[in-house]
Amino acid sequence: MITVHHLNDSRSQRILWLLEELALPYDIKPYQRDKQTRLAPPELKSIHPLGKSPVISDHGRVIIESGAIIDYIIRHYGGGRLQPDTASPAYDDYQQWLHFAEGSAMLPLLLKLYVSMLGDAGKPLSPRIESEIANHLGYINQSLAGHDYLMGSELSGADVQLSFVGEIAGARADRAAYPNVDAWVRRFQARPAYQAAIARGGPYGFAQ
Repeated sequence: MITVHHLNDSRSQRILWLLEELALPYDIKPYQRDKQTRLAPPELKSIHPLGKSPVISDHGRVIIESGAIIDYIIRHYGGGRLQPDTASPAYDDYQQWLHFAEGSAMLPLLLKLYVSMLGDAGKPLSPRIESEIANHLGYINQSLAGHDYLMGSELSGADVQLSFVGEIAGARADRAAYPNVDAWVRRFQARPAYQAAIARGGPYGFAQ
């Protein structure tokens, strides 16, 4: 059985969601952020040297990185669900979304958080950061035009992977300025499997 080493208010919430969508059995080992630093506890380093979440263990293997975890679970346990056929052109688009989420879209949102800690010293960087946030959210918004989900009418692993970006955008950007993104977030957060993941994983500050 898959064990999710689950850190509160983190990217690991989307792994719980994925497992609920696939109706797979899994265990949760919970970890809490330090209340002052908001960093993961040192206990996670006993699972993997980086001490980051999400991380899963399965059949003696330890797997890190959200995109790799989502790909692993869907390939091994999805039974053809939540991804396009690997021989189809749509699969290439699907893979692009998996990599875009952490490779591009999350960076300016993280920079906004870190630069804000610098106070006035970080202000010169703010225009470029805001421009990149607008660039990425605008791209997602345009891609969702006329679609319920990134790959069309059906949910896929790409939506699960990018979901954290949409949720963080509600806290660190004006998500309402991107109505397709906002509607997409509200749509997937209303899914029964998403709600079941919240119930199992505990309070999640970005479920709004």
